[in-house]
Amino acid sequence: MAMFNKLKEVKDLRSQAKEMKNVLSEITASGSAMGGKVKITMDGNQEVQSVEIDKDLLQPENQVKVQEAVLTAINGAVKDIQKTMAKKMRSGELEMPDLDTLQG
Repeated sequence: MAMFNKLKEVKDLRSQAKEMKNVLSEITASGSAMGGKVKITMDGNQEVQSVEIDKDLLQPENQVKVQEAVLTAINGAVKDIQKTMAKKMRSGELEMPDLDTLQG
């Protein structure tokens, strides 16, 4: 009987995780660098949805600057997602699955 309960708990957690992934996919955040010439948009699952680079930057001599700008924009988007998720968790809009149910 205990094994059946554990399997049910695992199934419930998977279901909750899938639901959370769906909710997070609807959240978007963006980061930018170089005065908005490099923009990154990602979803709440921290998957990059788009990358925009101003065409004037696409010159070989700008390669290092553009690479650094992309990193800055991605990190900005990640921080934005983290703030949004924390806000949603505090407000009760987003709940983390209870992993404690798997112990014991």
